[in-house]
Amino acid sequence: MTGAEFVRRVRKLGRRNRINVRFDSRQGKGSHGRLYYGCRFTTVKDRKKEISPGLLRDMLSQLGLSEQEM
Repeated sequence: MTGAEFVRRVRKLGRRNRINVRFDSRQGKGSHGRLYYGCRFTTVKDRKKEISPGLLRDMLSQLGLSEQEM
């Protein structure tokens, strides 16, 4: 899964659960940005590159989500 696909899936999940989701590219350097899911957030690396499985688990954990929800 790429970073852009991750952001799309989290936004879709947020719409379904009526949770505010936003991406702030000003909160990161270069291609990094901060993805907010309600009051929780995680940093998304380059949105064009693949996310490794370990990093994906960590990002989901920071947002309080599980892999099954994605």
